[in-house]
Amino acid sequence: MPRPILDESLIHPAIRSRIATHESAIVQEVQAAAAAHPVLVVGMKQNPFPRKARRLLEQAGVLYHYLEYGSYLSQWRRRTALKLWTGWPTFPMVFVRGTLVGGANDLGKLIHSGELQRLLQQR
Repeated sequence: MPRPILDESLIHPAIRSRIATHESAIVQEVQAAAAAHPVLVVGMKQNPFPRKARRLLEQAGVLYHYLEYGSYLSQWRRRTALKLWTGWPTFPMVFVRGTLVGGANDLGKLIHSGELQRLLQQR
């Protein structure tokens, strides 16, 4: 699934390290949490969809880890780094065994179809 990303050869060497390290702490935090927890929900305050994803998981009896990054007016720069890293444009970002599966509606489809349980049982 290729998506256009500016080739490194088209980025001036003087700014490459700035791009590589921009908001890298939040990306590393989410990477570590996705590796450590079978289900990870990354969300934000005031957005009803992270709550919906968590409610769906709770109703399905699935344990999850939740990370919350600000609200609409706070920490938006940090959240933008996550969007750039994943290519996923909205919150929540739901990871199952380290794989991004989408948002709340996508999670609901996985639960309804039984695929979430299959993903969780895989090694």
